[in-house]
Amino acid sequence: LAAVHVVFLLSLSLSLVTASEFQLDGDYLIGGLFDIHHVSGMALSRRPEAIDCTTQIFSLSNYRRFQMMRFSVEQINNSTNLLPNVSLGYEIFDQCSNTKNLPGIFKLISNNGVVQPWGEPLKNFSNNPKVIAVVGPYTSTNTLAVAPLFMPDLIPMVSYGAASSAFSQKSRFPSFLRTVHSNKEVIDVMVNILVHFRWRWVAFLYSDNDFGIDGMELFLEAIKATDTCVAYTKGLDDKSDYAQIFKQIEQQRLNTIIVFSTNMDGEALIESAIQLNITDKVWITGDTWSLNKRLLTLEGVKNIGTVLGVSQSVLPIPGFDDFIYSSKCQLPKEKKFCNQDCNCTSLTREEIVSVDPSFSFPVHSAVFAIAYALHNVLRCGPINCSRDIKVQPHTVLEELRKSNFTLLNVSIGFNDYGNPRFGSYTIVFWNRSSFAEEIGFHVFYPSVNFFINNTKIEWFTNQEVPISQCSPECASGYAKTQIGIHKCCFRCDICPKGTYINIDPYSCIPCKESEWSEPGSTSCSLKLVEYVPFTDSGAILIIIGSCIFVGLTSTVTFLFTVNYATPVVRSAGGSMCFLILGCLFLSCPSVFFYFGEPTTASCILRYFPFLLFYTVCLACFVVRSFQIVCIFKIAAKIPKLQSWWMKYHGQWVVITGAFVTQAIFLISSYSFGTPHPHRNTFIYQDRIILGCEINTAATIVSVIIPLSLCSLCFIFSYMGKDLPKNYNEAKTITFCLLLLILTWVIFATAYILYQGKHIHTFNALAVLSSLYSFLLWYFLPKCYIIVLQPHKNTQQYFQGLIQNYTKTISH
Repeated sequence: LAAVHVVFLLSLSLSLVTASEFQLDGDYLIGGLFDIHHVSGMALSRRPEAIDCTTQIFSLSNYRRFQMMRFSVEQINNSTNLLPNVSLGYEIFDQCSNTKNLPGIFKLISNNGVVQPWGEPLKNFSNNPKVIAVVGPYTSTNTLAVAPLFMPDLIPMVSYGAASSAFSQKSRFPSFLRTVHSNKEVIDVMVNILVHFRWRWVAFLYSDNDFGIDGMELFLEAIKATDTCVAYTKGLDDKSDYAQIFKQIEQQRLNTIIVFSTNMDGEALIESAIQLNITDKVWITGDTWSLNKRLLTLEGVKNIGTVLGVSQSVLPIPGFDDFIYSSKCQLPKEKKFCNQDCNCTSLTREEIVSVDPSFSFPVHSAVFAIAYALHNVLRCGPINCSRDIKVQPHTVLEELRKSNFTLLNVSIGFNDYGNPRFGSYTIVFWNRSSFAEEIGFHVFYPSVNFFINNTKIEWFTNQEVPISQCSPECASGYAKTQIGIHKCCFRCDICPKGTYINIDPYSCIPCKESEWSEPGSTSCSLKLVEYVPFTDSGAILIIIGSCIFVGLTSTVTFLFTVNYATPVVRSAGGSMCFLILGCLFLSCPSVFFYFGEPTTASCILRYFPFLLFYTVCLACFVVRSFQIVCIFKIAAKIPKLQSWWMKYHGQWVVITGAFVTQAIFLISSYSFGTPHPHRNTFIYQDRIILGCEINTAATIVSVIIPLSLCSLCFIFSYMGKDLPKNYNEAKTITFCLLLLILTWVIFATAYILYQGKHIHTFNALAVLSSLYSFLLWYFLPKCYIIVLQPHKNTQQYFQGLIQNYTKTISH
């Protein structure tokens, strides 16, 4: 069988077309797709037919872009440097519909009415498409509809308006390039505006088509990293109920409205807002209608609020106005191919020149990019181009991807995704003079730079930036607790003490153990580490008192040693006095370890010597109290008890037993719970008190013996309160015990009421007072008699006291 060709031959395509704005003969043709008319509410067709675009809504701004392509081709053909000795022609179609404009598309990809089939790709390969490249289409929806027809043959499509992010997927659109930035860049600028003015409670209105839906998806993705919440979204089309839309916006208390729509949907929205008397809103629009001059001059547009727009940077294109004023609407003398008629003879040149100039430079740069690519394919020199090179669309595409030229001082190029490596956006404000005033910019290349001059904006709120929030911002030190599904709706809870709020506005972060904070803090402060140093005034006084105590103890010991055989020393306990004085002496070093930074050794030595040796002291006084009572009271009634006590040295048995038992308890308890340094972080929030931690359960056992001995001693000494007046040893012991008890009651009270660093000073003072209570009130009175009243320190004196007392109790 012969090669199979799919013949797409329409009778209209064979008609001769003479002078027309839509066609221009040339050595190489480029296609053009411009939606000069726009389909609105098209009825369902009952037969297959192409649409007559001239019956649809006319778009003056798109017609201006159409003229921009014609002007750009004319400039190229008049250039002596670009494509010398080569003429560039065009075939342009009015793509008013994305579903019923296919005849024009087939004409562009056909050659003499024949479309090369893919069944036999190697046969008749010379049948290249009619055009080497296509400029357009303008909208994303139209581009998505026709792009698949150009992609298989890698026919370059350079769009001047299709901004959907889908076209960056080179696997689907390998020969697609564009001279406008994708929706992502426009959305990024809009989000930057929201962040700049701290608008966090917004509505997002979008055209219900591929362009608008893509913008909405990109916007929802972009705000994830911000504090912005979209409370309301709605797609706009010809059947939109704007009254209901604005009613829902008011119910949500939304003051900022993002509009990402086509020009027609934007016009319908703003006109409805004026009619419905919508006021005091902030409107942020994309680049499709931010420079719409008709909307700028509408009566009542100033009442809707403040309009900010993201627009393409408008570059004046020299010669274009002259081209418009000099050109004439040429009507073909014969029948035209469908949708190559604008039906716009009533237009004035002034109307075309003054219309919204957006997307003019993208059209201009798209045509020039194709021309420069063709220039490189033909290996053009200063004078002419090579005529022997076969130009195919995919070779033009290869050069297009490598574009690197300067046009109107702008460096034109494309990245790997076919997106432009040039351009910037201007941020505009619709001022009171019906003019889109430039107030900022967003530059993409060579680096990203965003700026807004707030002073140029005339807000509707008396020059104050409007607030758009679901909930008022929390004060410093307050955390947000989300209410409902939107993170922008919340209540404010103050962070409690010991926490702070910093990066995450929803969480109060606990401070470290070594830090503290007041309620409602935004940071933590280091706690002040406190302990009683040796240089502390209280510590110095206690250390001096301890040294004095050591000196006094040594003096008393010396005095008792010299007067050992005297009645006073013998009655005080004799050799037992030296044991008591020695234990008091050995207990005294405990006082020193309450000062300075605690260590394990110092914590042990705070308690161990005092508890062990003071227990022996108490045991000695228990024995002395018992002996006094026994001698004066029990001996007369129970003589055997005294003899047994004397025979078996009962006093030393009791003392040794107390010592051994206490030593065992202390060693055992310290083995299970050794006292160690402790950082008390709970008593004071701003301070760490260094101290010693003891195992209460283990230590309480070692306290039982001193408490028991103290109780017995008090009982025995109290029983001897009626002894001879001059022989007042029992009374002295009772008084010492009362002082001892009072000392520790005062300390326990202080410990309950105050647990700062000076509690260690109080503890050391209590220990020293316990030692002084026996030294001062038990030993010093006897020293007084020895030194100053030696007449009382005789055997006869003591025997007289005993005899008098014995006579008294016998009666």
